[in-house]
Amino acid sequence: MTVGVEKSKHTWRELQPELARKLTDARLQLHHAAQIVTAMGISYLPKQSDDSHTNLGWLDDISALASHPIRGSSSIQLAVRPHPFALLLLDNSEPSASFMLDRHTIADAAAWVRDNISKRGLDGGAFTLAKHYTIPSHPVGDSAPFDARDMPAFDALSAWFSDSARVLEALVATTPNAAPVRCWPHHFDIATLVEVAPGKTVGFGLEPGDVYYAEPYFYVNMYPSPSAPPTRELPGRGSWHSHEWIGAVLPGSRLEREGQREQIDAFFAAAIAEATRTLVIPSEARDLGRGG
Repeated sequence: MTVGVEKSKHTWRELQPELARKLTDARLQLHHAAQIVTAMGISYLPKQSDDSHTNLGWLDDISALASHPIRGSSSIQLAVRPHPFALLLLDNSEPSASFMLDRHTIADAAAWVRDNISKRGLDGGAFTLAKHYTIPSHPVGDSAPFDARDMPAFDALSAWFSDSARVLEALVATTPNAAPVRCWPHHFDIATLVEVAPGKTVGFGLEPGDVYYAEPYFYVNMYPSPSAPPTRELPGRGSWHSHEWIGAVLPGSRLEREGQREQIDAFFAAAIAEATRTLVIPSEARDLGRGG
């Protein structure tokens, strides 16, 4: 199959809060499809202790999550595009082939990958879907075909990843010690991590949905985790999460229709600052600062 890809215009895509809680099936299918892309790193790159060989990057020009480059007869990347739902093969950063996932199985997609990468100088037999972690179940993981008929849901997921990558890249550009923005295939969040003091980190990103929130949500977390969440109120309709992990969240259904970028920026700025303060300033000093 050949590929026809329109270049993204790099503009903010309006997020639809009313759809945020209706994306679970599309998100799970995308999560499973992303494992095919992650298999490139597992199959052909040296294993890294932090699993960074498996992570993916958002390529806004093609609105897709892509693997790290693999050297064959050219620089090869595999990518998954949420809408239209497809795998894309890139040669030297340019799309050269595509495979529409709708009504096809993971096995069909893997066979297409092996055939195409073999033509580009890689050992197709070494391509494996085996992984050392588990992801949420979905029928596509048990050989059911992908079903992309809910096109608005897949398009909405594309917007969430695109806008989140834009917000996070801007934060990384102005935040010392911030790691590159990457999508981690286990939890499927797109995120970065900042060391704010020796052995202390603040992570922030977008989780497209999980067992805690059945919708996309922006988050800020801390390591080591404090014993209790901070008490300062957060702007942008953000709140503190305390069930099984402590951090700040802004669920997608709380977004306003207007000024979404400003709302998200305000949430991240305040939550990152408070998380950093929580980790760096001793609790006694924080209590004094509140007049306690």
